[in-house]
Amino acid sequence: MSSIAALYIVGLGPGSADCLTPQAERALAASACIAGYGRYVELVPEALRAGKRIISNGMRQEEERCAAALDSAMSGVPTSLVCSGDPGIYALAGLVLEQAEERGLLDALPLEIVPGVPAVCAAAALLGAPLMHDFACVSLSDLLTPWETIERRLRAAFAADFVVALYNPRSRGRNWQLDRALELARAERAATCPVGIVRNACREGQDVRVLTLESICSADVDMLSLVIIGNSETRRMGRYMATPRGYAARRAAREASRAKCRLS
Repeated sequence: MSSIAALYIVGLGPGSADCLTPQAERALAASACIAGYGRYVELVPEALRAGKRIISNGMRQEEERCAAALDSAMSGVPTSLVCSGDPGIYALAGLVLEQAEERGLLDALPLEIVPGVPAVCAAAALLGAPLMHDFACVSLSDLLTPWETIERRLRAAFAADFVVALYNPRSRGRNWQLDRALELARAERAATCPVGIVRNACREGQDVRVLTLESICSADVDMLSLVIIGNSETRRMGRYMATPRGYAARRAAREASRAKCRLS
């Protein structure tokens, strides 16, 4: 039997080769097999794909994809299982760990989870600085999570005045969830609250827009988009949106304290 080879779970970042980390490049270079969803495998630079076995399948076949990558590594072939963004954020790192545990491989398998630039960070950078204070990420996909649970999390995040980043906001088969999320946001936010939409972040066809809660149209959003809804302090700064951390308020408090001391 062949010796067990390394399995790398690699975050490719948002898609641009400029956002691929050196650690990810090393893992891909060390692999003889690359597995992943077809669209994501295509994001691997051609020089790192050349001459390697490719295991590629479609949407909603995550379990088969992870099992195939595990089988490849167990057969002695160094393998990279690729994910967009970061493999531990709405991706495959957790599923691989579950499958490895079920098969009793956790101690035997040389496993390395390679972090990547998360989609929310790429989108935030393009929008300006909307995540400068506390924020929450919520996926609107109810394929694996009941909508009642998602809505409960949304209500709590908006009520607690978090900036809220929405993953998987809308698709052809799920076309009402974003409207409901925006309805919940409008119950807690001003109509002028900034909302950022980033589509194809750091990829061909990139589109970045800063709108407001009253002007956003859900029909302009799809599965290639990420939506960031500001909190009560988030404001527009030119073509950007930013959430103040509190430096101005602290400076004003210091000046008021100094003025008070001068008068006393």
